[in-house]
Amino acid sequence: MLKKANIILYIILLFISSCKTSQKLIAKNAKLQLVSDAFMFTEGPAANKKGDVYFTDQPNNRIHIWYAQNNSISTFMENAGRSNGLYFDNEDNLISCADEKFELWKIDTLKNISVLLKDYKNLKLNGPNDLVVTPKGGIYFTDPYYQRPYWKRKKKEIEKEQVYYISPDNNTTKVVINDLVQPNGIIATPDGEKLYVADIGAKKTYSFTIKKDGSLVNKTLFANMGSDGMTIDNLGNIYLTGDGVTIFNSKGKKIHHIKVPQDWTANVTFGGPKQDILFITALHSIYTLKMNVNGVRY
Repeated sequence: MLKKANIILYIILLFISSCKTSQKLIAKNAKLQLVSDAFMFTEGPAANKKGDVYFTDQPNNRIHIWYAQNNSISTFMENAGRSNGLYFDNEDNLISCADEKFELWKIDTLKNISVLLKDYKNLKLNGPNDLVVTPKGGIYFTDPYYQRPYWKRKKKEIEKEQVYYISPDNNTTKVVINDLVQPNGIIATPDGEKLYVADIGAKKTYSFTIKKDGSLVNKTLFANMGSDGMTIDNLGNIYLTGDGVTIFNSKGKKIHHIKVPQDWTANVTFGGPKQDILFITALHSIYTLKMNVNGVRY
């Protein structure tokens, strides 16, 4: 759980960010660096406590690791349930949107797999896509429907494409958003008080206030842009993906755009020991960029 002092520091930095019209987000003389283009479709980056980033190559059914210390990549898991979005929980377990069988997985440090969720009210999920774990351990995940070539099914069992919440004790799963066209990217603030969700189908991103029971209130339009993936930095800026990486401040004002050579940028996170390396997944490629801001840890 985030310490009270860290929460206060985050609020102060958030205020400073909102007062600035422009920010020097990228480190001096830093350039976008291609790490590798040896994949089919990269997604789901998530950094562990050391700053190494785990990411998925869904068509090849693998999870890979980028090691920050020496800028190398290795395979973490084969037959990875067609994992898409990833996120580490508070015990350093890797939570995966394993959409091969429409499930949510927990993968421990020994690579043991537990199925956290396999259906909702006896109906198969559409295909868990992206997720975030809050400081208290609750999980929010998006469940859009993208017909996969490896599925036998050809239609939904759950008509609406929704956002779900799993309680920290894993005993309760509930729908918290049911009025979006196609929810996709998702991130929470490190104080656990606000959730951002991209409706890629409607080309909108919204913010919500998180209540103590995990339910959401105060739906507010944040940006007239959808997003495949999403992250947040220590100043409260939100990073959306699609056409490169577009950065908005906490008030929803666009403050920067990072061009990426690929036609589609799927997702983004912060890695490295200091959480100051922006890690970008874009089609068959991985890119990094040194930043002046940092990612946040819960």
